Amino acid sequence: MSMRLLLVTALYLYASTVAQAAEYTRVNTSASQISFTYQQMGSRMYGTFGKFEAMLDFDTDNLANARTTLHIDLSSIDAGSEDANAELLNQAWFNTEKFPLAVFESRRFTQVSEHLYQVAGQLTLKGITREVEVPVQLKPDNAIGIFDGELVLNREAFGLGAGEWADSVVSRDINIKFRVVAPQQ
Repeated sequence: MSMRLLLVTALYLYASTVAQAAEYTRVNTSASQISFTYQQMGSRMYGTFGKFEAMLDFDTDNLANARTTLHIDLSSIDAGSEDANAELLNQAWFNTEKFPLAVFESRRFTQVSEHLYQVAGQLTLKGITREVEVPVQLKPDNAIGIFDGELVLNREAFGLGAGEWADSVVSRDINIKFRVVAPQQ
């Protein structure tokens, strides 16, 4: 009798572990969002990027093979006004004529706690590549994975805001937030 109970218990534990595993390989970009905030002359400013492509290969049971890539069309910026948008495309900022995309490529996913991961990778912006680490929280919701993350970007590390913008008119730190929505596979 005890052997039978042990077998049933083992099968139950295996089934519950398998049921908790989740795999996400497609991104719904129309439901996803990339936004940013910064300080300009003491006022908090807000903006978004309207066009980006994302690739995701994430299995909660196989973090060693997890990968993500994000390509942001920098000309899709909306910083709140036409003047600001036009200025940000210029050479002092994104220089989109020469560097139309910002690219993030993950190198490693590390689980910090349940549904919380540290994603290490390389961010390339304006031709400059830097190592970054981003805390990302997975919020599973009815067979949908919502990946929320935030990164504080030092704009000077990427040569953003040169010339007349190099002073303190615009904060050095830019807070980038993202929400990536992916159906569970």
